[in-house]
Amino acid sequence: MTHAQRTALAGELPAPLCPVVELAAPTRREEARAVMATLREIRDRGVDIRDIVVVARDLDPYEQPLTRAAIQYGVTPVFWTQLRVTRTEPYALITALCTLFGAGDVAAATLLEPLAQRWTPLTDTAGWPLEQSTIHSLLEALPPGRRSIAEWAETVQTHATDERLTTYCDWLQSHAEPEPTPDTVGAALTPAIDAYRETGVPARQRADAPALMATETAARATVRVTRLVEQVTHKYDEWLADGTVSRSWETVRELCELLATQRPGRREHSNARAIDIMEANDVWALSVPFVIAVGTTAAEWPAQTDSVVPTELQEAVLSGAGGTDIVAPRSAWGDGRDRDHFADAMRAAERGVIVTRYTQTADGDDIHPSPFLASLDMETVSGQARTQLVSTTPQLPPEIAALLPPSGESDTAPSETAHE
Repeated sequence: MTHAQRTALAGELPAPLCPVVELAAPTRREEARAVMATLREIRDRGVDIRDIVVVARDLDPYEQPLTRAAIQYGVTPVFWTQLRVTRTEPYALITALCTLFGAGDVAAATLLEPLAQRWTPLTDTAGWPLEQSTIHSLLEALPPGRRSIAEWAETVQTHATDERLTTYCDWLQSHAEPEPTPDTVGAALTPAIDAYRETGVPARQRADAPALMATETAARATVRVTRLVEQVTHKYDEWLADGTVSRSWETVRELCELLATQRPGRREHSNARAIDIMEANDVWALSVPFVIAVGTTAAEWPAQTDSVVPTELQEAVLSGAGGTDIVAPRSAWGDGRDRDHFADAMRAAERGVIVTRYTQTADGDDIHPSPFLASLDMETVSGQARTQLVSTTPQLPPEIAALLPPSGESDTAPSETAHE
């Protein structure tokens, strides 16, 4: 490795082609509040919400504080994260059905689990899905012990007065084939998801917070699980034809898990009135007027890597100092991927970049700024200006206001940020 190649791993990042403003806050929560307060003020000054993108190296620690702050400031966020479909209600619904159909004799809790995941009939959906309190009452009314679905259907007649439970048990009996064919699987799971789309998603929306994050997830998951059921049906058919599996609901459930954990792509649909919040590895080739890069601390950007090699020796090897030029450095020492992603985020901005960070941990320990900031020529928002920004009489810091176009001017059209 040449000296130039070594120092490229540790050298300064290229400067963005637009002004940069630094906004620091004491905690991650206060940082999130400052970000959403900034977004609201910029939006209220006429900047289209589609002309702004929020970028983080890792969204996991920021999704919750940004969501809470968005609700407070009346901003709708859309997070460009991979959908963990196995943690969603539609997926829980189809796996609960597979478990129920394949278990033989079951307890009352297993019998009612699909109802807890908002199972509804395809027709006559008034009064569906059942509330959790109703399901709990039904569970208390049913006797203990394990029974087959047919036996539970008879038991329900004498132990429950809610006709919806009878409707549910009748549906179960019509689909409870012990050795399902691919057609059986499709006939049971597809209507369940179709009904969830018509009743479960609206039910989520009625109970959701103003940011509609749960509704967004439910809608995405419904699309994904609909496709998943199609894939499972075809794969189940292929495996049966190959003679590699037996006909069982357990096989179907395992196929659901296998295919669901292969997470393809990112966000399945967009919201044109929402602010895009994405991870830095999604920013490549993006062009948008304003970028807000959050979490620009030494603890998070770059990510900390464990190594038995002391930091001082890593730096010596990267620079080729002394006799270390015979040692091959690891690219992780130079934070190669994080550096590239940070540079991508800076290059994506056309008019201005706002880099935000928090300065203390929850325990009060100091958090240093990201070393990537050292190569930037930045204006810094004062602590007093940040406090004013999040106060009851908010005022946009002058450093950020200077990034905006003059009053009355705007871009001819919002930038295109949606991509797969």
